[in-house]
Amino acid sequence: MTDQAQKLRDLLNNKGNVKEAKSIAILSGKGGVGKSNFALNFSIGLQQKGKKVLLFDLDFGMGNIDVLMGLTPKKTIIQMFEESLKIKDIIEEGPHSISYVAAGSGLTDIFHFNPHYFDYFIKQLETITMHYDYIIFDLGAGMQDQHLRFALAANECFIVTTTEPTSITDAYAVMKHLYSLENFIPIYVLVNRSFQNDGDSTLIKLKAVVERFLKHSFIPLGVLPDDRAVINAVKAQVPFLIHNKKSDISLRLNYIVEGYLGIRNVNHRSTQPHSFVTKLKKMFTRKVD
Repeated sequence: MTDQAQKLRDLLNNKGNVKEAKSIAILSGKGGVGKSNFALNFSIGLQQKGKKVLLFDLDFGMGNIDVLMGLTPKKTIIQMFEESLKIKDIIEEGPHSISYVAAGSGLTDIFHFNPHYFDYFIKQLETITMHYDYIIFDLGAGMQDQHLRFALAANECFIVTTTEPTSITDAYAVMKHLYSLENFIPIYVLVNRSFQNDGDSTLIKLKAVVERFLKHSFIPLGVLPDDRAVINAVKAQVPFLIHNKKSDISLRLNYIVEGYLGIRNVNHRSTQPHSFVTKLKKMFTRKVD
């Protein structure tokens, strides 16, 4: 009885120190830009810096996070809904003890297909948000309704693009849509598969266009090079940050992670008045198209 009373006092005393995980939505205007590969390796990079990370693959029907790691999940988020499992039952462990949830297949617009699934998801999500430093949502490409809602509810949005004109145009379209729905959403942009200095020039030009025509400004997250090491890692089904630690892209990603953590800790603290879960509930009752 004394031990139980002490545990209760400790819980009450530490309540103010408990923090909800920072939520990051990673999306792109089009497929094939390396979004999921970046999401996976960025998550591992954060984990290597001592952060506790949960990576959610929410690209229903096209999820491939588990494939990139060469793992076969025992359960997926689809099974959580269909079998009424608890979320802790579907969280798997990946490289460097990163936690991840596989998407599964069979449904695409899952929360609109069955609103009960969304309610159940929210209840389950509430049970884990205090157990991680970061919860990262790898969303599908494009501007599907359910992906937009997750992006708008997250603390921050990462948009992945390449230097190709169509990819840049699509990234701009995503930002335009997001800003039209939420004025103060923090958006970061990463340019992937860059040759020489074209990634830096892409960020500069895109930033100028966004500031001129959208009257907003995004935060440049960085540039990743087009590196053969990525292809080799994908074939080996091992994240490139682990497969070849000394490759150009691994060194660059570590630099981006360190820079992001510096930005997060110093310059861009989240000022969201509501928790991610609370905001997500509101987003799924709001018209966003």
